[in-house]
Amino acid sequence: MSYAGELTEKERAAAWASLIAVCFFWGTTYLGIRMALESFPPLTLVAIRYVISGGVLLIAAAAMKMHIPRGRELWRTALFGVITLGIGNGCLAFAEQWIPSGMAALFLTTSPFWMVGIEALIPGGDRLHGPTMAGMLIGLSGVAFLLGPDAMRGGAEGSAMLAGFGLLQFGCAGWSVGSILQRRLTSKSHPVVSGAVQQLATGLLFTLLTAAIPQHPVEWSGRGVGALIYLITFGSIVGYSAYIYALDRLPVPVVSIYNYINPLVAVFLGWLIYREPFGMRETVAMAIIFLGVAVVKRTARH
Repeated sequence: MSYAGELTEKERAAAWASLIAVCFFWGTTYLGIRMALESFPPLTLVAIRYVISGGVLLIAAAAMKMHIPRGRELWRTALFGVITLGIGNGCLAFAEQWIPSGMAALFLTTSPFWMVGIEALIPGGDRLHGPTMAGMLIGLSGVAFLLGPDAMRGGAEGSAMLAGFGLLQFGCAGWSVGSILQRRLTSKSHPVVSGAVQQLATGLLFTLLTAAIPQHPVEWSGRGVGALIYLITFGSIVGYSAYIYALDRLPVPVVSIYNYINPLVAVFLGWLIYREPFGMRETVAMAIIFLGVAVVKRTARH
């Protein structure tokens, strides 16, 4: 494991370039998922996306004679990938059937709360303290302000919003657990190779789920297929590899700034392409959630 202070100038530049790629490309994937869902059911979408991206990256790694994890390291890397991607992005794919893509991105800004909370529960992790918990309460008050009117209104729209939020919080928990465990894993493999193993393992698992669980048939369209190709290329091969690399080279609080940037990109693209509504209530709620996240990042002991 490397840290920012121990990096060479070249490594530091690569780590920051990776983080910038995560901030931008992952912000665009929310729209990409919504478009891809026009053609592919969620399980099929996740299966195809990660089998191809993981396979391509592993073939490239083998061609360059990079170390491929084996034995216990392989199984742990694969398992942590399934927890991170399978739960995290699997929940996102299902949730975007019910809620706008920009709203899904905003709900996921709560992931730092899950990260520090789960870290505190894991043996050897940093304990929660007053200022961090205060930041979490601020952020959750923003969530309540955002969800409250929908919950009180009820009906199909309100139920869909609440269901989407709940599913995405479960996804946040999975993503946080997998990321923390992967960060603690001692590995001889390059972070990009570890990311490839994680993606392929997730894709293979979802392929089995696709075969076992009935879904609606694929409805082929140019936009849906194009969105899938974009997700494979920039969401998975570029984006996830960049995330794993940045997570390995930079402190967690630094890497997690993508939580601020992704929703802004996603909200703008959702409004631009689908005219997803985003008014004053959503703007104020986002500001409150961002404030809570900022307090948590500033006060959490990493």
